[in-house]
Amino acid sequence: MAKHKLTKRLGELLIDHEVITQQQLEAVLQQQQREGGRIGALLVKMGILTEQELLGFVAEQLDLPLLDLNKIEVDSQAVKLLSEVYARRHRALVIAADDTQATVVLSDPADLDTQDAITNLLSPREIHLAVAPQSQLFDLYDHLYRRTDDIAHLAERLQVENAPSKPVIEAAGLDDSDATVAKLLYSMFEDALQVGASDIHIEPDKTLIRLRMRVDGLLQETELKEVNIAPALVSRLKIMAGLDISERRLPQDGRFALSVKGHPVDVRMATMPVQFGEAVVLRLLDQSQGIRSLEKAGMPDELLVAFRRKLASPNGIILVTGPTGSGKTTTLYGALNELNIPERKIITAEDPVEYQLSRVNQVQVNTKAGLTFAGILRTSLRQDPDVLLIGEMRDQETAEIAMRGALTGHLVLSTLHTNDAPSSAVRLMDMGVPGYLVASTLKGVLAQRLVRRLCEYCKVEHPLEQSEQQFLQYLVPGMSEGTFYHGEGCASCNHTGAKGRLGVYEWLEISHDMADSLREQNIDAFNQLVAADAGYVTLAHSALKLAQAGDIALSEVLRLSEWID
Repeated sequence: MAKHKLTKRLGELLIDHEVITQQQLEAVLQQQQREGGRIGALLVKMGILTEQELLGFVAEQLDLPLLDLNKIEVDSQAVKLLSEVYARRHRALVIAADDTQATVVLSDPADLDTQDAITNLLSPREIHLAVAPQSQLFDLYDHLYRRTDDIAHLAERLQVENAPSKPVIEAAGLDDSDATVAKLLYSMFEDALQVGASDIHIEPDKTLIRLRMRVDGLLQETELKEVNIAPALVSRLKIMAGLDISERRLPQDGRFALSVKGHPVDVRMATMPVQFGEAVVLRLLDQSQGIRSLEKAGMPDELLVAFRRKLASPNGIILVTGPTGSGKTTTLYGALNELNIPERKIITAEDPVEYQLSRVNQVQVNTKAGLTFAGILRTSLRQDPDVLLIGEMRDQETAEIAMRGALTGHLVLSTLHTNDAPSSAVRLMDMGVPGYLVASTLKGVLAQRLVRRLCEYCKVEHPLEQSEQQFLQYLVPGMSEGTFYHGEGCASCNHTGAKGRLGVYEWLEISHDMADSLREQNIDAFNQLVAADAGYVTLAHSALKLAQAGDIALSEVLRLSEWID
């Protein structure tokens, strides 16, 4: 491989080509003396050049192609020629290879030491270099260096070891034992955290185990042939969660904490007896991510202002509603984080406590011991609180106590499972709460969903089908066309067309007239007032705005509308 090296120092070349000024270079050199690092990285960090501008210049000087890794096919077998540790250390990726040659992408092609090391490692292949942004490389590492091979290998080993005469459970954790089952579970958690999974499903079938991970709301499936290792996996998880390993006929719930590559992760575990054993669902909460602020929740500015205005109320009830997995708890924790000041006392009743908040008195529901939401609420009202958070209004007793607490000068936050904001008030009355209590205490309802965000690298314009035109006409009379997008799928989004999720929100503020109709239990009048409220925007219309902005596909709006119609 011919050496690709710069004839001058990078800073001098940039000045010669009038890419930066002498003054800018001197500022970067001063910064380098203070904190070290490479000139190129500091130019980008200080905002003098973008990463793309710098790489374009370097690639041109070295006569190397500058690639957009999100738009090319990567050979997953070639990738394995470099280990993950080695690839991350040298910011390198093998994207194609055979017995005679290999194409290697670098984020710093001027690093001759890295070139030498990779040449020696891949010898006798001829090396062809290319350049790509470091950010793209790191995104691809998470997708390409999955733990699926490790999981499959460990499953095979565990099957060999899992003889009836051998004890399977050797320890109660993942880091304190060399047991194969511990290594397998650790690899499973590591893979889930790497791809951003919210849940892990372990489902035994007749001839295999389905290992499924929920990423951006969709399940990704891996099949393990070693079906007889399922009891070992479940038993190990039960021990970690403090559950009864001898009980296999009844569902059990538990939780445990572990550290995965330095990330503290809280795991909620639920088992269920099924035809071929026990199915397990593990909900993952990465505690290192912290509590997301309301600004980062993605609420429209005007909605955020209105929501915060009600959060500043000294009393009343604010509800956050939506199905399981719609981000209700995340929103409530963001609200609590803003309310959490030394001048306020906050008490929460949760099942379970998901994130630890300093200065907040968080109480875990324990129905086996008789500690219910209603019981915690009664006690909390005698603890001189300013703000109460109830994890969920599940029954009439809990709802009535919460509302009487709101009447006596407390701000109450809670969740409810309804399809939209207006139906929340009706649901409370269906639960048996008197209309006058609902009318006197309910200040506002925030309904929300999570929708899949289009991948920015592969989204393309989407011509509307006839059914979609009819849907637009139904949603917005007179509108049957527009510019919308969908994702074609690329390496960046793991060929799904979507990457990450966005919140869609619907905010209903209870006016005096709405409260009067609720007091009279006149649901028709209440719904008419909601429909006439100029400030009320439905979930479907909020999602349509995101689709028009090119953030989500129109299919997501259709899916959302099916939920709320």
